[in-house]
Amino acid sequence: MKKTIILAAGQGKRLLPYTQGKPKCLVEIQGRPILGWQLLVLLSQGIEEIVVMVGYRAQEVEEYLKKEFADLKIHTLYNPDYATTDNLWTCWLASPEMNKDFLLLNGDTLFEPQVLKRLLLQAKAPATITINRKESYDEDDMKVISQRGRLLEVGKGLDLSRVNGESIGLLAFLDEGPRIFRQILAEMITENNVKRRWFLSAVNEMARRYPVWICDITGLSWCEIDFPQDLKDGEKVVQKIKDSLSLG
Repeated sequence: MKKTIILAAGQGKRLLPYTQGKPKCLVEIQGRPILGWQLLVLLSQGIEEIVVMVGYRAQEVEEYLKKEFADLKIHTLYNPDYATTDNLWTCWLASPEMNKDFLLLNGDTLFEPQVLKRLLLQAKAPATITINRKESYDEDDMKVISQRGRLLEVGKGLDLSRVNGESIGLLAFLDEGPRIFRQILAEMITENNVKRRWFLSAVNEMARRYPVWICDITGLSWCEIDFPQDLKDGEKVVQKIKDSLSLG
C-alpha cells in the first residue's frame, strides 16, 4: 500500500489560540508542524503518494509542502466549504483519489512509526480501522464496539456499556474496499445534514454491510490534537517519533 489521503482542511477552533490565523495541521510541536511529523512517519514506512485535503489557509499548507517536501509525490485538493462542513464532506471531495488501496488519516492524529507498521502488516480487505483500548472513554472519544476482530459500530454516542475501544483516525482500504467506501460516500452525500457529519459515520455504515477489521495498537504511542492540553501528549508522541527515526 503506497497511497495516503490526509484530511486536513479545518482550522481547529478548539485548539485556539494556537490556530489563530493558522491551519491546525501547521501547529508546531518541537519545531515541526503536525503535518510534517505525519509525513515523516508515512515516508518511514514506504508511503510514496500522499494527498492532503486542505481548506483553511490552504496556500500556507501548500507553501509548507513545497518548501519542506518538494521531492515527495504529494498534492493537495481544496474543500471550498471547509468553514461550514465536517470531514465527511472533505472525504467525499477526496473520493476521486480513492482509486486503489489507500490509507485514510485525520490531519490531527500523531503516532509513532510502529503504529503504521502494525496496520500495514495486519490490514485486510475491504477495510481495517486502527483502534486503542483504555479503561474509560469520554464524550469526545470516537468510540468503537468490536467483536472477534471486527468492527460492529463506531461513533461518539455509543452505549458505554458496550464500548471496547476508540478509533485513532487511521484506516486502510484494500482491494474492493476503495470502491465500496466511495459508493457509501456517494449514498450519504445526499442525506440531510451531511455537511456536519464525520467520515467515520460512513465507516459505520460500511461495517453494517461488509467486514471492517480491527487493528489494535494499545500500548503504542499516539494522540489526537484537539485541545491545547493535548499538545503535551503530542510532545511525548513526537519524542517517540524522533527516537524511532533517529532524528535530533
